[in-house]
Amino acid sequence: MTGPVASDSGDPQAEYAALRDGVGIVDQSVAGSVLVSGPDTFSFLDSLISADVSHLTDGTGVHSLLLTPRGKLDVDFRLLRVGDVAWIDTEPGFAEAFTASLSRYRIRVDVEIIDRSAGWGLLQVRGPATDDLLISLEVKPPPEVAHAHLPWESTRLVRVDRPVGVDVVGSHDALSSAWAAFVEQGATPVGLEVAEAHRIAAGVPRQGHDLDESTIPQEAGLDIDAVSFDKGCFLGQELVCRIDSRGRVNRFLRLLHIDGPAPAVGAEILSDGDVVGSVTSVGDAGAGTVALGYVHRGIEPPADVGIRLASGDLADARIGVLPGTDEV
Repeated sequence: MTGPVASDSGDPQAEYAALRDGVGIVDQSVAGSVLVSGPDTFSFLDSLISADVSHLTDGTGVHSLLLTPRGKLDVDFRLLRVGDVAWIDTEPGFAEAFTASLSRYRIRVDVEIIDRSAGWGLLQVRGPATDDLLISLEVKPPPEVAHAHLPWESTRLVRVDRPVGVDVVGSHDALSSAWAAFVEQGATPVGLEVAEAHRIAAGVPRQGHDLDESTIPQEAGLDIDAVSFDKGCFLGQELVCRIDSRGRVNRFLRLLHIDGPAPAVGAEILSDGDVVGSVTSVGDAGAGTVALGYVHRGIEPPADVGIRLASGDLADARIGVLPGTDEV
């Protein structure tokens, strides 16, 4: 799984149908991967990252953030406890930054931090029939708890709840074998364009698209499942906790359903003639254009807005909260 990842698999309609009604499989072997090991692994990580990892046992995991000391995003990632080591997945291109940031704080602790992205990645298996397909392969599905994982061959099968399915995490050689097994059993290969639209419609923000170094966790709903407000200190805790207890942010990431042509990333979002935000991700979800974008806190969903197209015209759109989050 080391070649270029396909932008599409030739039949977008079939790809959408698989993700909606069956099982689709997406090659994400380019995902970032970091291995943290050593006797001090989890105490070291717990002192730095936003999630509480002190309670993790083999087969469990968390969504977490590495923040800057000023509370802005450094790296968004998932951490799996596999025995006494931590497997960490990032968006493509962010494992190097994560490794460098962690290494700066590795003082008088017994840990080893390795960026293994060159030979490691994941497959996304998505759709309501995912568990049925696993069972047909005589593979036990992971527990229905986010980030729960089980060994399979030399990979880990990881539960994902939005969009529903599993990730297969492992070496490129292992992923190639897994891909063949899933496709032979009926999973539909899905290209990145359809996978991206599916991700946007599910309201899942992605670093490098909807999240960057200016992002405060509460702006994108990351505080809901990636931040522990009960644990001890972590990087950036002061700002994040101050906002949670008595502050507020000026913008929120919102889901947009758009009538008409797709706007460009960065397109202005307008309300009553005023610019109130901008688009961060756009996709064709089969039944229409969907997007994510930051909108000023004064525009409370649901609300009708306009989005500036490259032609200068406005496309009608309706904003809502991200699926899986509460109104904020």
